[in-house]
Amino acid sequence: MEKRVIGMLLTFLGIAGLILGAVNFMNSSGGTRSIKGVIIYSILGAVFFFAGIGLIRSTKDRPS
Repeated sequence: MEKRVIGMLLTFLGIAGLILGAVNFMNSSGGTRSIKGVIIYSILGAVFFFAGIGLIRSTKDRPS
């Protein structure tokens, strides 16, 4: 059960990172600094999101 909670936490962090990347993309004026922020938030968000989804899917429930 603990792995599922960690998986959900990683998934929510990934969603937040992807949202931050999208917000930075919409508010960017084309500077190098804003492009780096968009790339970093998007990549980290995607890594956390897919790691969380993978952890949730691979965890088996055992009856108590």
